[in-house]
Amino acid sequence: MIDFITKHKQMFEWLVIVMAAITILILLTNLFGRWMIKKIKEKYPDEGISAIHSIVKILRMTWIIMGIIAISLFFINEEYHRDAIEKFYLAFYIGIIAVLTIISATGTNLWFRHSIKQKKILEQDYTSQKFFRYLAVLGIYFIGALLILMVFPVFGGIVQTALGGAGIVTVITGLASQEALANLVGGIFIILFKPFKIGDLVKIDNSMVGKVTDITLRHTIIQNYENKMIVIPNSIINKEKIVNYDLVDSTCCEWIEIGISYNSDIDLAKRIMCEECESHPHIVDHRSQTDIDSGKPKVMVKVINLGDSAIKLRAWVWAQNYEEAFSMRCDLFESIKKRFDKEGVEIPFPHRTVVMKKEGYGQPLD
Repeated sequence: MIDFITKHKQMFEWLVIVMAAITILILLTNLFGRWMIKKIKEKYPDEGISAIHSIVKILRMTWIIMGIIAISLFFINEEYHRDAIEKFYLAFYIGIIAVLTIISATGTNLWFRHSIKQKKILEQDYTSQKFFRYLAVLGIYFIGALLILMVFPVFGGIVQTALGGAGIVTVITGLASQEALANLVGGIFIILFKPFKIGDLVKIDNSMVGKVTDITLRHTIIQNYENKMIVIPNSIINKEKIVNYDLVDSTCCEWIEIGISYNSDIDLAKRIMCEECESHPHIVDHRSQTDIDSGKPKVMVKVINLGDSAIKLRAWVWAQNYEEAFSMRCDLFESIKKRFDKEGVEIPFPHRTVVMKKEGYGQPLD
């Protein structure tokens, strides 16, 4: 046994040195990870912790792979030493690039989060910051992936071409018809032209109403009044007709349309509708000073149609925002119906006369 150890003394010394180096590097990596987590928790609670764990795992794996390659030098022929040393440096390069990419992406993400938080406190629009946060983080990971792929001969030529100016144009042109790029361009258009921003109440295609909660590189998320999250690709939402209730003025006009029978008193029905609308707590006086001075009523009620079985009346009422307008509309339908019933104003319903004839005779049945 002693002779064996003496004979392979150099190998055992090398194994001890490599194992000690790996152990020390792993311990330092763990200490660095704990220190970073502590610092981040002090400044950014509950943010960036997963990135630190990823960095620690990558570094551990890098040290272990480099150690295995270093140990293998004693067990392979000298003609393969050069390849092993190249793989040693390759593992180190990939590990460092991966760590730097995660650190850059995490730092950028935290900076944007801090900026967004400050704008929320100041009640400023933060839609652009949130969108460009996604764009910046994606760009960092994309560059990191290219730098790693560059070291592999199979991908080296492709990556170098893509990193060149002409290559970027070629790649973009090649992907122009793809849905992913269409969504990205759609998101950029939304940020640049600002048809809506995060927090705005919008109606899409006259059927979907909700608040914009996020605008990502691929899609826009809208939270409707059923508390459901609706995910719409940016390329699609750019083609839709959008009503933005918060674009300039949040006040909202609601139409209260009710039909009365031809036997009912029109003036009484108009007075009831006007009184019920004016007494609602959500109503907003939208008249100008000139309108007030000229005696224009707070709520205008007009006959808008003489239908087959009903006279249709419409009241124009204003509320502070869409939510209050919708609630007011529901309340007014109920209160006006009760007043109509109480004061004898009839709301008609359609009548249909059915004439049955004998088959083959063309004469009505008795």
